[in-house]
Amino acid sequence: MTICATEDATAPARPHRAALTIAADGSYAARLARHDDAAGSWFPERWTLSGPEPYAVPLQGTQPEEPDSALLPLTDGRVLILRRVADRFAVSLLYPAGPGTGELLLGAVPAPALTLLPPAPGGTLAYALAPEARTTTLWLLHGGADGPERVIRIPGRCTGGVWLDRSGRLLALDRELDGRTKTVVVDLERGGETGLLLQITDESNDRLLLADPDSGLLLVRSDAPGHDRLGWGVLGSSRPVRFPECLRPAEGTLTPFAMQPGQMLAPESCAVAFRREAANGTWLGVWRPSERQLRHFPAPEGWLAGAGLWTAGGELLLPYATEAQPCGVARMAVPLGPVEPVKAVRSVRSVRRGRLVETPGPVEIPGLMETPGLTETPGLTETPGLTETPGPEEASGPVGRGQPLGSVEPVRPVRPADVPVRLPDVPVQPVQGPPSGAVTGSSGGIVLDAGDADNRSTASAQPQPTGAEPRHLPAHLRMCRPVPLQQAPQAAR
Repeated sequence: MTICATEDATAPARPHRAALTIAADGSYAARLARHDDAAGSWFPERWTLSGPEPYAVPLQGTQPEEPDSALLPLTDGRVLILRRVADRFAVSLLYPAGPGTGELLLGAVPAPALTLLPPAPGGTLAYALAPEARTTTLWLLHGGADGPERVIRIPGRCTGGVWLDRSGRLLALDRELDGRTKTVVVDLERGGETGLLLQITDESNDRLLLADPDSGLLLVRSDAPGHDRLGWGVLGSSRPVRFPECLRPAEGTLTPFAMQPGQMLAPESCAVAFRREAANGTWLGVWRPSERQLRHFPAPEGWLAGAGLWTAGGELLLPYATEAQPCGVARMAVPLGPVEPVKAVRSVRSVRRGRLVETPGPVEIPGLMETPGLTETPGLTETPGLTETPGPEEASGPVGRGQPLGSVEPVRPVRPADVPVRLPDVPVQPVQGPPSGAVTGSSGGIVLDAGDADNRSTASAQPQPTGAEPRHLPAHLRMCRPVPLQQAPQAAR
C-alpha cells in the first residue's frame, strides 16, 4: 500500500494492495521484490515469520513477473499468484522445490478485473472479487473441488473485504448500488446470502475498514458527519457510531492496518494500529476507544507500507526491508495504559536469501514465537508533542448487525426492518454552543458526545448474569434499520 503524504486527511482510508501480505495465522508472508540488476525485474518472495528469525526465499520462475501480479500466502507455505493473461487471470500456486520453484496451475478466471481478498481465516482458502458494470462476482480461487469456482454474483459494484468471524463464514463487502455505498455481509455457508450490515443514514456512504471478531470492534469510514470521517462502532450493538476528533488529523493521511486480537467482548480496550503519512514523515499510530487519543511512535526504517500484525501476546509486528536487512521484523510491545512508557522496538536480524528444500504438502506452523536474545534499540519511546489531544466524539447512527448462523460469535443477528430500534434510556441534556469540530454546512444531525469521565461510549461488553447472547437466533440475514442522527444519545449513561 502506497500513500501520498500530500493527500488530504479526509481522503478514503481504504487500503490499496499491501506491499507485503501476511498469512491468516502470521506464519508466512509474501511480496513482489525486485532484482538488483539493471532491468529491475520483479519476482515473488516468501517470508517465513514463525521461526526464531525471519528469512526470505525467492520464488522466481523462468521469466520475470509483471508488477501488477498479486500474491496471497497460505498457511501451508505455498503462495498463490494471480497473473493477468490477455482477457483472463491465471491462478497458480508457487512453492520451493529443491534448487528451483515449483508451480501448480489451478486454472483461469475470465474477467476484466480480479482483486484478491484478504487471507481467509484458516489460511487454506483464497477468494477474489471480479467487479463488472452492474454486478460483482465472488470467486473461490483455491480450496474448491476443481479449480476456481464462482460462489455468487452480487448486484452492484463490490470492493473491500473484511472477515467478521474466525471460521471464515461471514464476509463483509462495500457495495456501491444506486449511487450509494453500504456495507453488506455475505454468508458463505448459505450459498452467498447477503444482507445489509452497515447503514448510518439513507444518504450516507458507509464503508467498513477493519473488524475484530473477538471484541466486535468495527472501524468504519462514513460521510454521515458531512464529509468522510473515521469512526468506530460495535458489531451487534444499538449504540451509535462514534467519530473521534483525534482520528481527524489536521494534515496527512491516517490508514488503519491492524487490530489487537484477544480482547474478548471488550471493544473499548481493543487497540488499532495506523500508518500516518504527514509532512514530517511516516509514523506509527496507536489508538483505543477508551483512551480517546492517538499516540504516535517512530516507524522502523524500511517499513513495508501498510504491513503489520498484532499477536495474541500483544506484540505489534512491523515487517521492514533495507539494504542492510532485506528481511526484518520490528517487534513493539504497546502499553495498555496511557501513562506507562512504550518498550523499545527490537529488530530481528536478517538472514540472507536461501533456498529451502520443501514439499508443497501442508505443515503445522506454531504461533509467533518470542525471539530470544534480540538487541534492543534504545530510545524508541512515544514521541512527545505528537499525541493527538483527546477531543469530543460525534455520534451517528448504529451499526447494522450481521447474523451468525449456528454457533458463530460474536456476530449477532441483523435487526428486522419492521422492528423499531430501541434507544437506550438516557436523559438528554442540551449542548451549549456549537460542537467542537462541527462541519460547515452540515444539517446539524451530528451531536456532540457528552464526554463522560470513564470514557464509556458503548454499552458494557461484559456478560451479565442473565446472559448477553440470545439462545435462539433467526435463520436468515435481515436488513437493519438506521437510527437518524438526531436520535443519537447526547449524554453518558
